[in-house]
Amino acid sequence: MKALKQFGLIAFVAMAMLSCSSLTDLTAGLNTGNPGVEKGAFSVSANTKVFFAKGNLQYQASTNTWRFAENQWDYMGDANSRISDDNEDWIDLFGWGTGNAPFKYKNHYWEDYTSFNDWGKNTIINGEDYNWFTLSQDEWNYIFETRKTSSGILYAKAIVNGVNGLILLPDSWSTFGYPLNEPNKEDASFGSNRILQKVWTEKFEANGAIFLPAAGYRNEKDVIKAGTSGYYWKCTGSGPVNSRSVIFGDGFVYWDQRENIHQGFSVRLARTIE
Repeated sequence: MKALKQFGLIAFVAMAMLSCSSLTDLTAGLNTGNPGVEKGAFSVSANTKVFFAKGNLQYQASTNTWRFAENQWDYMGDANSRISDDNEDWIDLFGWGTGNAPFKYKNHYWEDYTSFNDWGKNTIINGEDYNWFTLSQDEWNYIFETRKTSSGILYAKAIVNGVNGLILLPDSWSTFGYPLNEPNKEDASFGSNRILQKVWTEKFEANGAIFLPAAGYRNEKDVIKAGTSGYYWKCTGSGPVNSRSVIFGDGFVYWDQRENIHQGFSVRLARTIE
């Protein structure tokens, strides 16, 4: 029975890996600024580009409501410790693939997390009617390793409006946009770049830059490393109890990390360019 159970878990994860969104081959430069969407186009394969959501995904259980954070640097922090199926607080750290049950938090019920249900399939109140989805292992790797930008800069650590995080620069990013210290360096510190809200809005966001805040992670109801490290899910599973993720902190960036699927990580959705 134990062998059969483990085989079932592996089968579930294999199916989840195949359930990652299939993308249409499209290209584009800048979006005109629809609600819930930032402007920059990011290549996720040789022929495919996406727009990221305007902020991390958030959920309120008491009203069963999904939304994107108002600002890219927003995160809920300790509010995630109150996760439940009737919680009135907004949360933004989710177990892997819990788009159908975002209030799951137990770490010893592995079966609760082995079938990937994309959060983007839900109605998102400020996401308009776009088909949002979670990027896969290959797509995230392409963003960090393969794509080209006008300046050669792909990412940089920064403190934006007082919040530690990781900046992703769009394909069109030029060196004339704004000077960045220690770009494309995994071992850079957040303090390498200190960016005020006004500068972020006018120089970065206006030109399509994305900011992923270091929102920490949740283990059951314990919120850990909020403000010091960022943990973001991919839709790609990795064995019966792990999934792929992007993790960063002061002095490191790992975009091919394997983490336990029960842990609560941030979610930044994307959509194909239409």
